[in-house]
Amino acid sequence: MARSIPELLLDGAVTHQSRVATRVWVDDAWVTMTYTELASAVDAVASRLVADGIAAGDRVAIFAPNSPQWTVIDLAVQSVGAIVVPIYQTSTAEQAAAILTSSGARWVFCGSFLETDRVAEVRDALTALERVVVMDDEDLTEVPAPEAYGEVRARRDAIGPGDLATIIYTSGTTGTPKGVMLTHGAFLAEIEVVQASFHLAPEDGSLCFLPLAHALERAWTFCVLAAGAMNTYVTDTRTLVTMMPRARPTLMVMVPMVYERVLATVRDQAASPLKRRILDWAVGVGLAAQRAGRDGLRADPWLRGRLAVADLLVLAKVRHALGGQKKLMVAGGAPLRREVEEFFWACGMIIHTGYGMTETAPLMTYNRLGEVRFGSVGRPMPGSQVRIVPVPGVTGLSDAEAEDGEIQYRGPNVMVGYWNDPDTTAEAFDDGWLRTGDIGHFDVDGYLVITDRLKDLIVTRQGKNIAPGPIEEELGADPFIAHAVLVGDERPCVTVLISPDVGELEAWAEAHAIAYDSREALVEHPDVLAELRRRVEKVSAKLPHQEKIRDLRVIFDEFTMENGLLTPTLKVRRRAVEKRFAAVVDEMYERIAAARKVAKEAAGSAASHARGAADQMAHRLNGDR
Repeated sequence: MARSIPELLLDGAVTHQSRVATRVWVDDAWVTMTYTELASAVDAVASRLVADGIAAGDRVAIFAPNSPQWTVIDLAVQSVGAIVVPIYQTSTAEQAAAILTSSGARWVFCGSFLETDRVAEVRDALTALERVVVMDDEDLTEVPAPEAYGEVRARRDAIGPGDLATIIYTSGTTGTPKGVMLTHGAFLAEIEVVQASFHLAPEDGSLCFLPLAHALERAWTFCVLAAGAMNTYVTDTRTLVTMMPRARPTLMVMVPMVYERVLATVRDQAASPLKRRILDWAVGVGLAAQRAGRDGLRADPWLRGRLAVADLLVLAKVRHALGGQKKLMVAGGAPLRREVEEFFWACGMIIHTGYGMTETAPLMTYNRLGEVRFGSVGRPMPGSQVRIVPVPGVTGLSDAEAEDGEIQYRGPNVMVGYWNDPDTTAEAFDDGWLRTGDIGHFDVDGYLVITDRLKDLIVTRQGKNIAPGPIEEELGADPFIAHAVLVGDERPCVTVLISPDVGELEAWAEAHAIAYDSREALVEHPDVLAELRRRVEKVSAKLPHQEKIRDLRVIFDEFTMENGLLTPTLKVRRRAVEKRFAAVVDEMYERIAAARKVAKEAAGSAASHARGAADQMAHRLNGDR
């Protein structure tokens, strides 16, 4: 059994040899690398590292967009016993400097001048950094002295499952970056489980789209290469729409936001009332057929006929846009709305949702083949355990019969700890169990259901605990709403900030003959605001009294990774949103307070008037006696 990631993948290269390991679309053609070529490139770069003085245990950073070279360098650094420190391509100079300084990285590999310029801005402060390597400019596979190859093999053979493979810095949606230390053994345990569960094969192809700096895409790339399959690298996320039908992957791992955008695009293209009715009808037929198959029933001729028409008009087009039928579709990194799951199911594609975090490299639970439970994140990874620990104040946050509590995990893929941060490491564990900071419960069949983040809980001024996630999820199901962020911590009531889907608003405005000069004017148009308010109030009406949404503000700013409002996995950074729009929030609550004051004074005046009228009536009645 392999003892390290490079050993597993490079030994497999002997088996797969001439099969294509990686490919990338460049100048209207595929540039491929076979498994033999991949192994040779890794050995060459590793030998260069040894020849230039990189020692086992040194930290080497990669600051670049996705590419086959990213993976080559990743495996080469690990091969010499050094530790890979990935940096998101979108990181600012200050963010990159914080990671390079904390990790003490000796080298950093940059994708192009875009990254080197950012490193140059802070170069004087990086005392440990010795070399900046531009991946596009240098021939990294130039063969160094032959003796370096022997040293590489010796170091690779010396690596054990307990040795560090990488330090991944994560701040999630909340705060200061922490360096998560993950071993070779953590990833090896996951690779074994994924292969046993999903049976990846050399004939499969996957799309490397999420940032390789993220644990999900990194671990998935290891799984794909371990199976001898082909990994297609998307170097520019803006080309994803054209790349999927071109690459035709059989395997696809995405964050929920990508799947949600596919659904939003389909809806955008069906903006007219007639097209929307056709879309809704086709999805309904697809769901009926899938449910019949799930229940072991054979669709009747009438249903089969309607399904053929629905497939021709809508469902097959969705599959084609995604590159054809899929052997496996995975969603991880954030909750996936049931509506999205059912849409893809209607199209003949089941999304297997999973749950994890960087600290677990990143898998904890997942839905198995043939055992998918919509609305859940599956069951614990074999060889691991999950427990729900009661937390004061969170009972009854969801409608489930089981009590919600903090999700805690232990298994072979848990991190060693946080780099140079023993105090935070100690806080992350409870008697050997990793504290996830997430709230959830198990259903009656042992499927885990996530309720919210413990740190995201809203505690109103009256002491009411509110989980914003489910409410935001329902609001986000509305095509008008791109993002919804509930506010109310230490406030007298709950309100919401809305980032609208401007494309949907434009289609609605056209259908309702609403004129506007700009997108900003459209978002501020009274009719649009009234419609948004109506849709929010529709959701609010179903909520308990203390959770009802009392007001809203529409934000024109788009939520992106670049402006810091989204994480690399496209989750909303709640605290960043609250900080950025603090003045908007304060103004909203000031208006609420003023309105309540006026209402209270009016009620007091009315009560006083009523008492006066009652006194007069009583006086007259007494006088009549």
